[in-house]
Amino acid sequence: MTKKDLAKLLFEKGVFSTKVEAEKKVDIIFDTMEKVLLNGESISIINWGKLEVVERAPRLGRNPKTGEEVKIGTRKSIKFRPGKALLDKLN
Repeated sequence: MTKKDLAKLLFEKGVFSTKVEAEKKVDIIFDTMEKVLLNGESISIINWGKLEVVERAPRLGRNPKTGEEVKIGTRKSIKFRPGKALLDKLN
């Protein structure tokens, strides 16, 4: 599902009065989430899950073409932990 599909679905459910409004609001939500994560904060949505920024340690990788070892430095990544209610629905 794309952002456009999400906006269309919310419009069809009657959450927003127009498709354009739905697209703008969905963009605002994702932009806000992005800013929060870029500030190093986490996002917790009860019963759904938690998004948090984690720092990955440096490690050795391998070039699949040549088999040569390559150093991979520290980097930040986003980790998602699903909430119990979401996991229960999936299982």
